[in-house]
Amino acid sequence: MEDNYSNAGQSVRPDPEERPKRQSRGNVIGLIVPDITNPFFAHLAKNIEMEAASRGGMVMLANSHDDPDIERKQVRAMHDWPVTGVIVVAVSDASRPYEASIPVISLDRRYGSYPLVATDQRDGGRKAAEHLYELGHRTIAYIAGPETMEVARERRDGFVEQINDLSSPEDPIDLTLHSGDFAFAAGETIARGIFLNVRKGDRTTAIATASDQQAIGVLRCARDLGIHVPQDVSVVGFDDITLASLVVPRLTTLRQPIEAIASRAVDQVLAKTQQKTDYAIRGSLIVRESSAQASRWE
Repeated sequence: MEDNYSNAGQSVRPDPEERPKRQSRGNVIGLIVPDITNPFFAHLAKNIEMEAASRGGMVMLANSHDDPDIERKQVRAMHDWPVTGVIVVAVSDASRPYEASIPVISLDRRYGSYPLVATDQRDGGRKAAEHLYELGHRTIAYIAGPETMEVARERRDGFVEQINDLSSPEDPIDLTLHSGDFAFAAGETIARGIFLNVRKGDRTTAIATASDQQAIGVLRCARDLGIHVPQDVSVVGFDDITLASLVVPRLTTLRQPIEAIASRAVDQVLAKTQQKTDYAIRGSLIVRESSAQASRWE
């Protein structure tokens, strides 16, 4: 995405002030997401666009394809284009941030040292764990996201902390941890191992996941193996993507406050000065049909 022109055998970058400006810096926000086909990022982008429009602005959207090198080039290109600031949903903790002179905001995932606007991930993990405990589940599996992502570690750590707080010698909780990417296939593959490799009579009665896509993969695996949700196993996701309320059974999940985090991110970019404060906004547990009172396997 970087523009280069040849000048007497030398490659030079054009002066941003010489670029044709159809929009001023005052009303264009750059937005970079890792994968626009991910339902969560698509929903997030839509809300960023709506928030910008409500303030008389517009959004320039780029897809980094989960590639930190592409991500860095896109931030640099947007920096040189007349945008007010850039909102970045980072590929991972391995992203190499571009040092910009305009406001840059990390959204959902931390991008370098730039301030982060996100759901309170740890609190969300705690809410999911407490929900399953209150339903009587004591043999629980948790499917985390990639270890390379702070967002995945925070969700997992919140879940584990709450389980440890609730477990006692008189009422122990058996928790097993798994990890994979956030995709449907990861949830399906890990769930198959959980369902097939446990001893009969001591089987997992609940599975919590780090994303709705993983959780929907668990539902698909359960269906293929003839395991009934929630009669045999409860399933809890994280995000509340549109599909969560369309699958059967409808998915219990931690709803991320997308409207609130989108509004906060846009406000910080339009402030036109680099913000230094992180904002963590608590989500809410949405209880649907995929979770129920614990029951023993036959």
